[in-house]
Amino acid sequence: MAKAVDVHALDHATGPCRNLLLIAFVAMLTGCLRSGSSRSWAVYPLQRQVPHDGLAVVSQPDGYGVHIFLETDTSSPGICTPLWLPDPARLFNGNGTKPFSSGLASREEFFAVLASNKVRTALKQELEALCRYRAPTSRWHWQEPPRVAAEVKPVQLPALEEDDMLTDPMEEMERQEALLNGHSF
Repeated sequence: MAKAVDVHALDHATGPCRNLLLIAFVAMLTGCLRSGSSRSWAVYPLQRQVPHDGLAVVSQPDGYGVHIFLETDTSSPGICTPLWLPDPARLFNGNGTKPFSSGLASREEFFAVLASNKVRTALKQELEALCRYRAPTSRWHWQEPPRVAAEVKPVQLPALEEDDMLTDPMEEMERQEALLNGHSF
């Protein structure tokens, strides 16, 4: 337990003792001020739709931060890896009882939070659990997240098959005209 400080001790101190007391007092006040305004860097799972598909990182004062959306890639048979989405949502009320996300945070902020070992460890744990949930028979394979914009690989969507493609608008207009004029196809 802390001892009570005599506030009049500074008045009675002389010379080097007075300077030492002043330095100690300023250091104590500085420590108190810093602890109140520092970032909390709270890192915890924040579910979007299924367990382990989101991670909240409180990286700014007042509970602001990023909500990283976690996805998996199971395109290789028997292997589940992270699918990195470097555009996180903005986290609100991260230190409160009902955190939520809305809108987008910047990629720069995404890369900044990835510099923390605490965040990367939590990402690894949550993504491995998400892989076990989505592909229980697949082998987990960790891939490091992108740390700079140049390392971001765009998500490749499957190529459209011809059956999935839209009809040529000119052909569609000709069919409509033919139907209106009494012709059939």
